[in-house]
Amino acid sequence: MSSPAAGASVAPQRFAALRNRYSRPYLITAGLSMLGDNTEHVITYWVLWETFHSPALVGFQVISHWLPFLLFSVSFGSLAERFDCRRVIQAAQALFIFVSLAWGVLLLTDSLQMWQACVLLILHGCAGSLWSPAEQLMLHDFVERKDLPGAVRMNATFRSLGVLFGPAVGAGLLLLLGPTVGIFVNVVFYLPMVILMMRTPFTGHTRDEPDASPRKRVGLIGAFRALGGLRNDKVTVSMFALSGLAALTTGGALQAVMPTFASSLGAGGGLGYGLLLFATGSGAVLGGFILEATGVLKPSINAAILGTLGYGTALLIFAVTNNYLVALIALVIAGVSNMASTSIGQSIVQLQAAPSQRGTTFGAYSMFSSGLRVGNGITLGVLGALVGIPFSMAVCAGALLLGALLIWFYARGAKPVDLG
Repeated sequence: MSSPAAGASVAPQRFAALRNRYSRPYLITAGLSMLGDNTEHVITYWVLWETFHSPALVGFQVISHWLPFLLFSVSFGSLAERFDCRRVIQAAQALFIFVSLAWGVLLLTDSLQMWQACVLLILHGCAGSLWSPAEQLMLHDFVERKDLPGAVRMNATFRSLGVLFGPAVGAGLLLLLGPTVGIFVNVVFYLPMVILMMRTPFTGHTRDEPDASPRKRVGLIGAFRALGGLRNDKVTVSMFALSGLAALTTGGALQAVMPTFASSLGAGGGLGYGLLLFATGSGAVLGGFILEATGVLKPSINAAILGTLGYGTALLIFAVTNNYLVALIALVIAGVSNMASTSIGQSIVQLQAAPSQRGTTFGAYSMFSSGLRVGNGITLGVLGALVGIPFSMAVCAGALLLGALLIWFYARGAKPVDLG
């Protein structure tokens, strides 16, 4: 907990979060929890299609995952400010567990109805949005300020590992155990995080205010009023705008539109399609480790915008190419660039936020970066119906590039981020 002596170097340590005996197990358990999250998607989405064959329900699956981030992230950020973040995270993991068990019971009793599925899908989204702000406060607690960008990057990398391998694990459970037993087994992936939160001494508030009493309750209107004070902070506003722009234009659409691109590239099934799905996630994981090992990008507006420009350019190339190898390479580059942009954006928002508003601020950031993905289904879907999926993806990638340049123009001359 001690701060560096006056005049001492504050250079960040490579892989500091992995060396830290408190943050290292958190990174591992966060990856396992994300593995459970994505494994559950694979199993339940397959069951829902086989049971109802409803395209409308498929659309609702995407909306229900991100809508809670849009509606509740600021409130959940306020909760993370007021309470012990260990308990907030345990509540989120408990909700994940409840949803998996509920799926299992409904499948076991052969009583699943569409309205029940919709409720469980929404609750699953609520668990993710409840977890997010408290997690970021815990990361800030685990490591020194100078090492926070690396901790955020490593956390995003381990979560990407869970996203990357979740489909494979889900498919394996479906094949070997069937959906009912598989969804019960999935509960195991959430338990390590619950146990870890019983053992770690950090609360999410320990480093900044070790002797602080519980914070004053802040309602939703009060939270937004507090966020209004950030409007003169060009750095934070730029990160909010950049994350919201990415969510609206490209969001989480790649997995949904991949079958269309795979078909047009002559890889409609089998290994070729699987590699396309694997490429972006593997790029994110690769990018996280490379960026942490080299320290080539420091948290700054220019670095975040550079990552976004790389992401948009790679997606534009992917959208217009007819060459499978070029498409594959573009997706890997997109994963690396997106990892750089998102991890830098998260780090900057944390570094800029006042300790008393860190949870609310990051909750608002999550509302932009994750919640606005609800709109991505509309932008991409409407354009796709009018001009086709590949061209609509190219338009969205172009809009991301243009918007990133406008944000760079707006943020010129902003005060550099303080890493001290």
